[in-house]
Amino acid sequence: MRNAHPQGSAQAPAGRIAEWLILDNMHHQWLLLAACFWVIFMFMVASKFITLTFKDPDAYSARQEFLFLTAMPDAGRSLGEKRFPEELKPTGKMASGSRLVQPLVYVQRLELIRNVCGEEALRNLSHTAVSRFVLDRIFVCDKHKILFCQTPKVGNTQWKKVLIVLNGAFPSIEEIPENVVHDHEKNGLPRLSSFSDAEIQKRLKTYFKFFIVRDPFERLISAFKDKFVHNPRFEPWYRHEIAPGIIRKYRRNRTETRGIQFEDFVRYLGDPNHRWLDLQFGDHIIHWVTYVELCAPCEIKYSVIGHHETLEDDAPYILREAGIDHLVSYPTIPPGITVYNRTKVERYFLGVSKRDIRRLYARFEGDFRLFGYQKPDFLLN
Repeated sequence: MRNAHPQGSAQAPAGRIAEWLILDNMHHQWLLLAACFWVIFMFMVASKFITLTFKDPDAYSARQEFLFLTAMPDAGRSLGEKRFPEELKPTGKMASGSRLVQPLVYVQRLELIRNVCGEEALRNLSHTAVSRFVLDRIFVCDKHKILFCQTPKVGNTQWKKVLIVLNGAFPSIEEIPENVVHDHEKNGLPRLSSFSDAEIQKRLKTYFKFFIVRDPFERLISAFKDKFVHNPRFEPWYRHEIAPGIIRKYRRNRTETRGIQFEDFVRYLGDPNHRWLDLQFGDHIIHWVTYVELCAPCEIKYSVIGHHETLEDDAPYILREAGIDHLVSYPTIPPGITVYNRTKVERYFLGVSKRDIRRLYARFEGDFRLFGYQKPDFLLN
């Protein structure tokens, strides 16, 4: 019996040591399991973050493009005219997938206007007052916050149709009768001049604003053909009132009995004293006065300037930037109709003296410079 007690005493510590080892092992296993759970949890969080980041390309591109805006402060001021909020969220004016930065060509067009507007030597050819005449040219779509400045002979009929549909006067472009498009009593297109001064300023500051240009001399040819040669809308006053007035003052050969010729038209437009006839002709002169006189691009900060020569690209872009591309489409453009035709220009100016062409260019130089059209040296020299 004496030997049993020491043996029991020896076994007791051994049992406690074994128990402690088991508990310690279990503790390590719990720690290891907890560590595994923590790693898995962190991986899930990181994975979720990565997924959210790459599933939002619009937000990503917005941040990337904001860097472009801040790198080009001058362009940013013009683009600010389109009401981009500081938090980089597209407004209701823009479709959900639209970009916050204009493609480079449209930024360059606006920069060119700003630069030319700042040239003191061209001030008389690039600046004009925002008069009633200008405000009469700008059509308003309040529903979608759009201002469109009319520049005749540059495909404006189609843009009017787009705005008529947006204003709700007709359900689709195809349903608009041709005789209604230019009838401002029926087409549902209010002019900016019809609003109060405060309402005008509000719209000029906050609405999306655009207009379209084309080569200035080619536009004059189009105006001459449309009003004095073909006259498809039967507007007899061009042939029976305006043409005789031009002929009486500017035809050199008084024995010539033909109707108005293109050289008569050029001589009238290039005359520094043309304004006294303009006053007699009234608003009919909108078909051949300068873009500066029509839309005041140095006084009004437009959102986009479209070019007739690139209308296939510019029309969809304008609709997208205005946030209306899901509501209406620009009518189909016939192939080749917007391409600059130098041969036609040379043919029309063939019988015009160099002196008269230079005087014409002197009047329209502001349009050539503001909108990046090449000086027509092939006609001037």
